[in-house]
Amino acid sequence: MSVIPGAVDWSGENPGIYLREKVDGPYTGLVTFFRVVVSPHGPGHAAFALLSPAGSATAQRPNVCLTDNEPLARYLAGSFVANFGAFKGNPRLSEVTYRAADRFTHEGDHTSTWREIVIGPGVHLELEWSDLYDTFCLDVPAERSATGKHRMLSVFVSARQGRARFNGVSAAGSAFPRDAFGRASSSAFLAFSETWISGG
Repeated sequence: MSVIPGAVDWSGENPGIYLREKVDGPYTGLVTFFRVVVSPHGPGHAAFALLSPAGSATAQRPNVCLTDNEPLARYLAGSFVANFGAFKGNPRLSEVTYRAADRFTHEGDHTSTWREIVIGPGVHLELEWSDLYDTFCLDVPAERSATGKHRMLSVFVSARQGRARFNGVSAAGSAFPRDAFGRASSSAFLAFSETWISGG
């Protein structure tokens, strides 16, 4: 038994849904959801939904972050999301509108279908992962992690289907097969017990 050295920069959950209309086409929807229990900014939630990742946002397809802890959300955006492969270099991330939400709930289980539901003034975001398969644990060393300086531990569950719906309008595109550190997975995935450790 040993204690992992380093500082826990955040710990919680971080499922994602990345959508395309063609496997080799541009992204039509990018979502990364955080339920954080430990961080320098305390606990909270942040749902980054780029539903116009390749163009100008609209009321029906916004580029938005729904959160109950904006300092935490901005910390995650700058230090983590900006380094995630699907988001890296996308100028829409710096243009997201931060909007308050006060209800974050989930439904389902890791064997069939999982939903995250976010509700706030004038906003209703529903995320769904279905046809779930292949649960596995990752221990990613810092040199291979998205930031290049954090060890990342997480339990992944792959989903053959992912859906994002904002105020009743579904994001375009579908999930597609994706490699996850050498493991065949999907661009729609659950990530439980996720912890990012620096300075180890």
